[in-house]
Amino acid sequence: MKKNVLIMLVLLLAASPVCAGEKLTVMLDWFPNIDHLPLYVAQQEGLFKGAGLEVAILTPSDTTDALKLAATHKVDIAVSYEPQAIVAASQGLPIIVVGRLVEHPLGVLLFLEGKGIEKPADLTGRKIGYTVPGMEDILLKAFAEKNGISSYTPVNVGFTIIPALVSGTVDAVMGPYKNYEAVELAEKGYPSSYFEPSQWGIPDYDELVFISGKDAFKKNDKAIRAFVTVMGDAIQLTRKNPDKALQVYFAAVPEADRTMETKAFKVTLDLYASSQVHDPGRWQTFADFALQCGLIEKALDVKDLLPQWVE
Repeated sequence: MKKNVLIMLVLLLAASPVCAGEKLTVMLDWFPNIDHLPLYVAQQEGLFKGAGLEVAILTPSDTTDALKLAATHKVDIAVSYEPQAIVAASQGLPIIVVGRLVEHPLGVLLFLEGKGIEKPADLTGRKIGYTVPGMEDILLKAFAEKNGISSYTPVNVGFTIIPALVSGTVDAVMGPYKNYEAVELAEKGYPSSYFEPSQWGIPDYDELVFISGKDAFKKNDKAIRAFVTVMGDAIQLTRKNPDKALQVYFAAVPEADRTMETKAFKVTLDLYASSQVHDPGRWQTFADFALQCGLIEKALDVKDLLPQWVE
């Protein structure tokens, strides 16, 4: 009798998970969009599950929420931006950058065609908008100084980028994404062009990165390492079969505008991180630039921001 009970117990255990997957919460930087596609590929295609992870993807109410919540271990991982990570670390927030999602800047200095703007200096004396106070206005000032824009009027347009450009309220805007606002302008019949800051004197950087609080990283290091490995695999899977990856994304985010997101995806595909290996020298170059241009107030050694295991 005892033997039969033991056999039944073994069969029951074999028929159900011995234990649930390691749970992780990942908060996006903003509403779900094509920049996050590899996350949904990893989730929908079972890559997280295969690595023993149960990942919940959360949406913030504000673009700064994710980083702050990660720093205080309210979420395990946050999608954020390299410049914001450098600012936060310089202010003493206990964060660590564990992975990479988009490895080059998406933000540009955007303007409509036919406005007599061929080079940055042509913006001298004009009104130039910016999207995020305390970030894009500082980058705009540095861009202007490096490219002979001797005078301009800065205008905080927030996220009313397209109305500001189309109405002529401003002549250009610093901060729009080349895979979204430029695409949307074309959709609305307004051809546009842009200057990529990284080609005009601003150091290159990772647009989107994965951040954890230092406490979360210490407590969940194995799970977070597994997450980063999976994200590398998901990006490679996306590159290998982009059409399928896009359909997986649409299934996961049914409210997405398929026309816009398909065009955005074509711009974004080659910008997803080619690896999960950070380049400390590249990070340090941007951190030093951030100090020089006033984005941060004191020098930052990025080795404190990047985990040793991904260097």
